[in-house]
Amino acid sequence: MSLIKSISGIRGTIGGKVNDNLTPLDIVKFASAFGTWLQNNKNKKDLTLVIGRDARISGSMVSALVTATLQGLGIHVVDLGLSTTPTVEVMVPELNADGGIILTASHNPKQWNALKLLNEKGEFISGENGAEVLALAESEDFNYAEVDDLGQYETRDDAFDIHIRKILELPMVDAEAIKAKKYKAVLDAVNSTGGIAIPMLLEKLGVEVVKLYCEPTGHFPHNPEPLKEHLTDICELVKKENADLGIVVDPDVDRLALIDENGEMFGEEYTLVAVADYLLKHQKGAAVSNLSSSRALRDVARAHGSEYFASAVGEVNVVNLMKEKNAIIGGEGNGGIIYPDLHYGRDSLVGVALFLTHLAKANRSVSELRATYPAYFMGKKKIELTPEIDVDALLTKMEKMHQNEEISTVDGVKIDFENNWVHLRKSNTEPIIRIYTEAASQEEADRLGDEMIAQIKSLI
Repeated sequence: MSLIKSISGIRGTIGGKVNDNLTPLDIVKFASAFGTWLQNNKNKKDLTLVIGRDARISGSMVSALVTATLQGLGIHVVDLGLSTTPTVEVMVPELNADGGIILTASHNPKQWNALKLLNEKGEFISGENGAEVLALAESEDFNYAEVDDLGQYETRDDAFDIHIRKILELPMVDAEAIKAKKYKAVLDAVNSTGGIAIPMLLEKLGVEVVKLYCEPTGHFPHNPEPLKEHLTDICELVKKENADLGIVVDPDVDRLALIDENGEMFGEEYTLVAVADYLLKHQKGAAVSNLSSSRALRDVARAHGSEYFASAVGEVNVVNLMKEKNAIIGGEGNGGIIYPDLHYGRDSLVGVALFLTHLAKANRSVSELRATYPAYFMGKKKIELTPEIDVDALLTKMEKMHQNEEISTVDGVKIDFENNWVHLRKSNTEPIIRIYTEAASQEEADRLGDEMIAQIKSLI
């Protein structure tokens, strides 16, 4: 069974049986539920939704099903076609639309796809609203439009231009400083839409681009999650091309990983750290990340006399805390940059522009910049779940086992030791327990993760 229904949308593998995988019937039912929920909650007759998709092989099929379903409800559709998650998020309020649907399974392999749901602000709908959509999907209480009231359909091909223009207009983005450096960058876009959008941005910033896996075919040449073990090709090409840096994005372009001039990972966690360092250096304000993100962001914020806050895992939770604390920067340790001056969504394009501005103004190489930050190393492991495991009871046992340490139960169990930490949580999108660790060396972080796995297995 590979169909995962959650408050943030529906995700699954293409093909198979209804309610087990992401089939055409499941797509139609869920699109119907979201469209109906919007109709029930808006005080206007004519609704408009913006849709966009990454380059997955199933994308055109899923898009056609979603579009036709929304039109069948009497909802007007603006189709951005091949797009990015942040671009759709920007275009929803830009077009005064009532919501949006992003068709992407983010970092999941090519057999996966998903529907991610946006409100009229271009932000992911709340947990409460997501639960209402799921209930509607379950009840199938839909009322489709008669022939004279079917929704209209239009396409837009200027969304990337609008998104990039808004980035270049940001006061904290200095295109001229970047252009003066004449940077050369290698880009790995895993054969998805980042291969279209990121070069357009870099061209405006005067950066020479060497493209690697930038054809939007949806045939991912490696595991699309931008982790070190998947990025050997670009690390080698950065050195071969004598490039100043490497840029890696996931299929929907909301996660940004960087590589230094020596072909070494900058560290996915440190994308947010570097951008926050630049912004907090110039303006006071809070920084926010989730409980599974590096201590380095906290350290950098405090060094600038700013506050740091940690939310539960999940973009919606990060955004809610950012709004509560009026944060000027936030995001997730997976390379997700959320810059409220543009919009409340993870955005690799604005991340690239802010990072390059920081790099240019710091007058350092990427490796020299990385050396200015606290040296922490993350470990990320997981345990496959089986039906007989009571995860909540298991996490409670782990909490009691380490009751003398600093514990947070805001989201799963986070155990803060003096020199390292571990965060145990049940994934919202996959049937696994994720184990995040951080320590002063990679060996220590991995050892801590293995130690936690052994403890969990002993409790099982």
